[in-house]
Amino acid sequence: MLTRLLIANRGEIALRVMRAARELGIPTVGVYAPGDERSLHLQHCDQALRLDSREPASAYLSADAILAAAASGGADAIHPGYGFLSENPAFARRVEQAGLAFVGPRPETMQAFGVKTNARAMMEEAGVPTVPGTTRPVNSPEAARSEAERVGYPVLLKASYGGGGRGIRAVASEREMAAAFETASREAVAAFGNGELYLEKLLERPRHIEVQILGDGKGAAVHLYERDCSMQRRHQKLIEESPAPNLDSELRVRLLADAVRAARAGNYRSAGTVEFLVAGDRHFFLEVNARLQVEHPVSEAVTGIDLVRAQLRLAAGDFALPAQGDIAAKGHAIECRINAEDARLNFLPCPGWINRFVPPTGPGVRVDAGVAAGGEVSQDYDSLLAKLIVHAENRGAAILRLRRALGEFVITGVPTTIPFHRFAIESAGFSAGNYSISTVAEFGALPEPSASELRAVALAAVVARALRPPTRAAVRSFENGERGKVSLRPPFGPQRGGWFHEL
Repeated sequence: MLTRLLIANRGEIALRVMRAARELGIPTVGVYAPGDERSLHLQHCDQALRLDSREPASAYLSADAILAAAASGGADAIHPGYGFLSENPAFARRVEQAGLAFVGPRPETMQAFGVKTNARAMMEEAGVPTVPGTTRPVNSPEAARSEAERVGYPVLLKASYGGGGRGIRAVASEREMAAAFETASREAVAAFGNGELYLEKLLERPRHIEVQILGDGKGAAVHLYERDCSMQRRHQKLIEESPAPNLDSELRVRLLADAVRAARAGNYRSAGTVEFLVAGDRHFFLEVNARLQVEHPVSEAVTGIDLVRAQLRLAAGDFALPAQGDIAAKGHAIECRINAEDARLNFLPCPGWINRFVPPTGPGVRVDAGVAAGGEVSQDYDSLLAKLIVHAENRGAAILRLRRALGEFVITGVPTTIPFHRFAIESAGFSAGNYSISTVAEFGALPEPSASELRAVALAAVVARALRPPTRAAVRSFENGERGKVSLRPPFGPQRGGWFHEL
């Protein structure tokens, strides 16, 4: 088993990993950037180390700083969480070269799946259906026009590297190609350091359905059933549920089998996700996210398998995959991402400070949060505050439980997406389980913000940028290997409700 784990991340995912490690008896090392001393994840680690960086946002991206902290803290393993360094094969390679265990896929697997054109070519060879498009980059608007004529408009220009909805532009006609190509490439460079693009046919109103996988890196892989992630805006997911509603049983069988085939083709190790677009009775490979996903709790809820524990044990080499026939999906789970955003302002991120944070509780309710009352929502990081997950015996009961939990969830000080979620789950499309990736964009019924609300959001952003509260005297800095405890505020955690069984 691992002896000491460094979590190279912050917020709710850092807390999630720390709790799983603690249950396995593994001490943890937390890290923080300058100005992030109040972050809640420092409450739960055994040792906290300040990352050496002048820019807060870049601290968690610095392989040098992370590896120096691991050496200082005596860690023998690093878990990257998601985002940041979780899909960076160069970082994973450096971790292994330093003699540490990287909790995630092997670097070569991340490399193979991380370049989307390579992944598409691999899937075609493995017999997994892909969206019509290119398996090589398109290096100019002229090349993109030629490919678009071959597959037919409308098309999508997509970044070959990275994900998260960045570097993607829809192109409806030839005259739009040059501007869209320039914009998508520029955004890809800013987000991923590489402006390479490829092209896909744009499917009309597809569903975004993904499959959770586990692989042992020795050729074996299993699925943990599917999640419907179609409720999204600007390619960013808002609500996820498992199992996918109204999915034809034969299509489900094919989709799950192709996900396992994809995992085996890449000799996958650890937890990951194979993403598909579904149009009618056909499914098409989209990409592999070679990491833990934000929405992993819904798969944990329906299968009872703790994915982070599985990741840690796979990295330690003491975990045997369960047989596929032993993995059963029970009930229905739904997750809502609670972001510090104003949905009426096109989901504008809203930095500031949280006055009250009262999560819902009760049977079948889980909250994974990275903030508490008095915490700062910084403009330097993603706007995700918490994830609300509910589980019940069927979809109807899960929606009723979610309605109740959203009604109890209290966050004040910054706008959040809670009102949007209340609206969304009452919509006809969601209630019936008939929605697509276009549904949120088609809502068009959210009330417009008033002029005073617009001014308040703008003022909050300016204040959050200009001011940071002083670090509390109780917060100790653990630089240069100093050990001790951090005292911030009483902790709170996910309502686990007995969903997990021992692995």
